[in-house]
Amino acid sequence: MRIGFTRALLLCASFAALFAIDDDAIAQREFRVYQSFEGYDGYASLPPDYDVPAEFVVGRLMYPSRGFGSRFGRIWERGGTHWAVDYPKGDRTLAELLRRFTRADVRSVEQPVNLDDGDDPYYWPFMLVGLAGNWDLTDAQAAKLREYLLRGGFLYFDSFFGSDQWWGFEEGMRRVFPDRPIVDLDDDHPVFHIVYDIPNGTKIQIPHMGSLLWGGPGYLGDGAVPRWRGIFDDDGRLMVLIGFNNDTPDSWQWADDPRYPAEAANLGLRLGVNFVVYALTH
Repeated sequence: MRIGFTRALLLCASFAALFAIDDDAIAQREFRVYQSFEGYDGYASLPPDYDVPAEFVVGRLMYPSRGFGSRFGRIWERGGTHWAVDYPKGDRTLAELLRRFTRADVRSVEQPVNLDDGDDPYYWPFMLVGLAGNWDLTDAQAAKLREYLLRGGFLYFDSFFGSDQWWGFEEGMRRVFPDRPIVDLDDDHPVFHIVYDIPNGTKIQIPHMGSLLWGGPGYLGDGAVPRWRGIFDDDGRLMVLIGFNNDTPDSWQWADDPRYPAEAANLGLRLGVNFVVYALTH
């Protein structure tokens, strides 16, 4: 694990050259906090070292969404819509995990990333994307996201269940990559083994906390069967990881809650570390 992250930190140092920021680009955006989708802001206190710079930051993709995402007149640029699911507590727990279990220099707080902010997205090589079955990217945003991925960025999609959500996700992803296939991963893919060896990774379903609290099975709609999928670049690098019918960020967000299954929490924590290490070493 330490050897892998040493390499990861060296790669982090080279991202500025990799992404080749234009001379007329805006400056890297400052840290800011928005309202969560679920209203859990009070459960995620601001760490005392939130303003201390670090070599790696957990990014959170912001996006416009259709339908319920704009509930109560909320504007997606201000938070409280679909992109802010499991945010910010899940993001900060992932950062804490990376600090605890690796030697990585990780900032204690996440970074919300708006694709409309000039070249700012290219500063954040790893981004979480939640509830993307509801995303509604503009043409310019889809093009920016495609460029981000082809320059070496990595997206992890999660927290969405059921055929309706898949349709919405796939429709948006086809606008980003019209010709690149979405493929099912094999259990032997390195993303399941790079730090923690997780056998039968494609069979894993990390449960949705809300479903459990309502007495449900841990998934929503017709999302009983987990699907771990991805999109690869021309060199075989996994640049989009899709945890469909899964809610890995719930295992981060609720890891300390006794109502959340301990086994699922521990598994979700290991998956999160694997995902980041893979993204930074490939």
